[in-house]
This record gives sequence, structure tokens and C-alpha cells, in this order.
Amino acid sequence: MIAHLIRGACPGLSKSMQTGDGLLVRLQPKDTISVDAFIALCTLARRHGNGIMEVTARGNVQLRGLSPQSTPELVAAVTELDVAETCSVPVISDPLPDDPSALIELGPLVATLRGAIGAMRLKLAPKVSIVIDDGGRLHLDAIPADIRLRALPTVQGSRLHVALGGDARSAASLGVIALNDAVEVVIRLLSVIAKCGSTARAASILATDGIAAFRSAAEPRIDPVPGLPPRPSVEPIGQHRLRGDAIVLGVAPAFGQADADTLEQLLRVAGSHGARTVRPAPGRALLLSTFDEDRTAGVLVAAKQLNFIVNANDPRRRIAACPGKPACLSGWIPARVVAATVARELSSNSGDIDIHISGCAKGCAHPASARVTIVGGARGYGIIREGSARAKSLRHIEQENLVAEITRALKLSEPSHA
Repeated sequence: MIAHLIRGACPGLSKSMQTGDGLLVRLQPKDTISVDAFIALCTLARRHGNGIMEVTARGNVQLRGLSPQSTPELVAAVTELDVAETCSVPVISDPLPDDPSALIELGPLVATLRGAIGAMRLKLAPKVSIVIDDGGRLHLDAIPADIRLRALPTVQGSRLHVALGGDARSAASLGVIALNDAVEVVIRLLSVIAKCGSTARAASILATDGIAAFRSAAEPRIDPVPGLPPRPSVEPIGQHRLRGDAIVLGVAPAFGQADADTLEQLLRVAGSHGARTVRPAPGRALLLSTFDEDRTAGVLVAAKQLNFIVNANDPRRRIAACPGKPACLSGWIPARVVAATVARELSSNSGDIDIHISGCAKGCAHPASARVTIVGGARGYGIIREGSARAKSLRHIEQENLVAEITRALKLSEPSHA
């Protein structure tokens, strides 16, 4: 049975959402996906939808343009491919396989935790999520989550730091635990959230009741420590060397969206050069594994010709943009079309999202603040400096003035060196 969600809920593989271009489903990959299986996914996107595929900020895959008739057929076919995770609570882990800088091996922990969550059958808010960070180079500091685990070295060996309700900067530190206690502690923390109701989130509990209930649930397994400092931003785009000198290539569809034909072309080229797996990664990227160094050039040339982002300094990486109008029912402006126009006038990437172009005030593509946020509305293009899409617009401007206004706002938000 396929459930259809109201706006504002989280879509899944068996929970489609109505959008402006039909129904949308989202799948969280189990792990890496074989190139052949991902090509099959492209075929399904064309056959059952409009062929538009998206990689989300959390590394999920969305298929658009489905109908009530085609959705059950798609879900059955994807289920047969066995590429989608079915755990009711998303568990997001570091996407880089065989990372020599990783402190722990996450695979067994993630699998055990997902099984434990499934056995508990907790009634949780749809957006409750968990991040588990192995301490490697493609860290997950920017991904908000209700429960955050981060590996860190200690004199007792690698342990896990636990934090609640935010990204690495905003989450409340709970303490450190042993690896063997991770599953039990996470289940206890999820139970605290569940007891507060089916709409509760860790951040809302912290805001109203403080951290005491979480601390009590984690004792005596946890040792209190101060919060960890956030790490410099990381970029999945580019070459990542693994153990044994193998290389993973990170590329990205512009603004997280590609059509299935184009994506399939890239995957076939990558496969012909030795790639065997694909991992959708946080940051709207795709990690193609693995290559000998002398076989990467041809893949990068093909990816660039197909309009994928292959350089972390690409100006398009400075912009977050939702589909906007007409693909989204709530969209007032064609956000990604506008984003492509703006990107052509920008300098290279600064390492962070500087500009957020949102079709409406919900800000789905980038809930956090940006240096400049453009929001579509009944009055046109609203502009916000150093805020999120939900903030009040300073003023509204015409589309033809966007580039000049964004350039001006970026300069105004630069720190003074006087």
C-alpha cells in the first residue's frame, strides 16, 4: 500500500508526496549501490515518472513526476533492486568507503542500530534522524539531526561523542560513550523523544524541558564532556584517495538535480573506466568508486560535458535552490532556473552555501541561514541578508535586478578588515 503525504511531511519510498509535477518518492540508500543497479533506477525513473532524479542534502535520492498508477509499480521495482533502506528513522553515516582517516568501521554499527530501531517500533515524528560520524574526512558536521554520534580518539581508544538537536555547531553535548554502548544509548534517547509525543523532536524537548531526561536515560553509560568544536567545511566533490591508493570521484548534479538519461550516460562512462559502485552523499553529491588514478581523467571530462559539477570551486556549489515553480505546488518562482542564471555571474565557490534561492518561505533546500536568501512570494523576489527563508524580507526586487542585488548583498555581508 502506498500512502500519500500532505505537504510538510517527509516522503519515503512507500510514502509519496504530491508536488507540482506529480508524485515524488524518496529513498535512503542502504549503502553503496552498484553501477548496474543505479542505471536500473534511472530506467525506472523514466518509465514510471518524468525522469527527473534528485540527490538531497542528506544524500537521499528522489524520483519525481510519478502518478497514482505508476507509483506502486515503481516501489515494487525498487524494492526488488534492494537498494533502499527501510528503517523508519534515517541513520546517516559517512559516505566514503575505506577512508584511511576514519577512526571506526561504521557498517556493523549502523546495521545493528537500524535493526534495533525496527524492533522497538517507536512512534516518532517523521523528521527524527540520527547522524553517525566515523571521524573521517567527509564529516557530517553540517547535517542537523536529533541524535549525533561522532567518533573521537581517547586514551581508552575510539569512543563516540553524543550530542542532541542540531548540527555540530548548535547541538547540545551529552557526553561520550563506548562503542559497545552506542545502540543501547541511542534507543534510550529515542525513547525519551517518543514519550513526548508523535510530533516531538530533540531540539523542542531541549528548549522546553532541558537536557535532564536525556542525561538520565543515558546514565550510567555516558561520561559528560564539553561539546566538540566544529570542523572546517568539507566538500565531497573531487578525488578522494582510499586505502591501497584506489580513488573515489565525487561529482554533483547542478543544484542536486539531473535527468535520468544524463545520469545514466555518466554511469555508463564511469563503469567503462572501472567504477563499480555509486554512493549518493550528503551535500547533493555522487561518489563513484573506485578508480586507478590513470582512469579518472576520462570520467571527469564526460561528467563536465554532461554539466555535472566536477570542481569544488564551481560557483554553483555556492547556491542552494529548490525546484520552485512549476515543479513544486508551493513555489512562486522557478528557483533552479534563477539559480543557474545567478551562478553564471558568480566567482568561484567560497566553501559554504552563500546564496539560497527558495521558491517559497518554507526553505526546503536550505533550512539554515545564508549570507543572501532570495524567497519567492506573491510580491515577487524577496531578499534576506544573513537569515533563512522564514525570515522577513528586507524588500522585494524584480528578477532582472537579482544578480546586481545579490552581488551587493554579498559585499555588505563580508567581514570588515579595518
